Amino acid sequence: MVSRAVMQQASDYSSQASSSSIADASDFSADMMIEAAWGQLRERLRDRLGETAYRRWIEPVDGKISKDESGQAILTMAVPTRFMRDWIEAHYGDVIRMLWVQVVKKGDVLFVVNSPLAGGIQDQAMAGSSDRAYEAASMPKMEPVAPAAFPSQVSSLASDEAPLDPRFTFENFVVGKPNELAYAAARRVADTETPTFNPLFLYGGSGLGKTHLMHAIAWQIRRNFPNRRVIYMSAEKFMYQFVRALRFKDTVSFKDQFRSVDVLMIDDVQFIGGKDTTQEEFFHTFNALVDRNRQVIVSADKSPQDLDRVEERLRSRLGWGLVADLHPANYELRLGILQAKASKMGCAVPDKVIEFLGHKITSNVRELEGALNRIIAHSQLVGRTISLEMTQEVLADVLRSSERRITIDEIQKKVAEHYNIRVADMHSARRARAVARPRQVAMYLAKQLTPRSLPEIGRKFGGRDHTTVIHAVRKIEELSAYDPTFREDVDLLRRLLQG
Repeated sequence: MVSRAVMQQASDYSSQASSSSIADASDFSADMMIEAAWGQLRERLRDRLGETAYRRWIEPVDGKISKDESGQAILTMAVPTRFMRDWIEAHYGDVIRMLWVQVVKKGDVLFVVNSPLAGGIQDQAMAGSSDRAYEAASMPKMEPVAPAAFPSQVSSLASDEAPLDPRFTFENFVVGKPNELAYAAARRVADTETPTFNPLFLYGGSGLGKTHLMHAIAWQIRRNFPNRRVIYMSAEKFMYQFVRALRFKDTVSFKDQFRSVDVLMIDDVQFIGGKDTTQEEFFHTFNALVDRNRQVIVSADKSPQDLDRVEERLRSRLGWGLVADLHPANYELRLGILQAKASKMGCAVPDKVIEFLGHKITSNVRELEGALNRIIAHSQLVGRTISLEMTQEVLADVLRSSERRITIDEIQKKVAEHYNIRVADMHSARRARAVARPRQVAMYLAKQLTPRSLPEIGRKFGGRDHTTVIHAVRKIEELSAYDPTFREDVDLLRRLLQG
């Protein structure tokens, strides 16, 4: 319900329920204005998101309208929990703001937490990194949102499974050379009831589409084989559930839950590195499922052999099936992603702007799509035509930060290729000179070419101490000072990385 105070603040703001805009009407009461504007937005969201997503995420929201000093109509969307607020804002925030501006012409949207969780648990008391996991486990079970094109009834998830994003389907995945193998493998696994590749291991850097493919596989399996039981969650969530089972002496239920599924999907498995007890349980769960011919799908930021602080026996099993990597998007793929995104948002973006973004933002797909969202939102909210000049102005900070950034992983790969060693040797404990010297060169270049601290660099090289990095830097500086050939070698690597 909307309070009288908020209604009074909005009393000079006009509405017209039958019109697509309420900006010019002046003879309706505050009650009618609020009902008309909020009602129009909800109807548009129902059409845009589909009935299932609307009922699950939008219907429980209370909408309150006020007016700020500049005359903007501020819609405050109050939700019961922080988890729900974060989910709605992350997945539907851009769409809600865009549709709200269409309704009121000049406005903005705020998302707030307004009421306690069922059972008397106060959402405001849940702060800190571990609290969201507690909140998600404590709140009433929410099934994943099915895309509008899918059947409205899908099989239930485990109560602690991560919800699936309705945007992440195969239909919305743009395929190009850098990701075609991973996409083809994902489609094969999703369309075949008997495991073809077991496990399927997807790996690549941040923002390259691993999670998108994981969600797409889950949606496709539920559409093709609705009776198959699928669990999708992050490795961090898996660890949390296991620790909770140990704490409450309920490991039998934990094992039954995870070893009885038809498809187990674990995202970002690198996070179990160094967690010996969790690795042990995941190892046995993995073996139990594979022995029963149940599908296992895993994603990570590195290949199985390059995973830090993961036991050798687990690394070898993760590489049993098909290992498919997703490379950074090339120019053609970036153009395809931008064009598909603009088309889906129903916005005409000039080709020059698309090409400019494709050239300038090369780090990952998330930043690319975020830049496009920002341009479109600015155009709709401020009323400016999208142009190359406007793009450069709006994205000035993004363009500065997207200049060539070198990563430690990239340095390790380039140095390993140059000295003809494995990338895994960069993280190993081997001290043979043929391995130790290239490792020192990589540490030196990481110090020179990245903003990472010494402890961070040490962790990227097999969990070494920062003093090891200091020693490596000094050693390479000494060798470069009196050995011109070695210095030229290091300079060549630097140019290759910077070029």
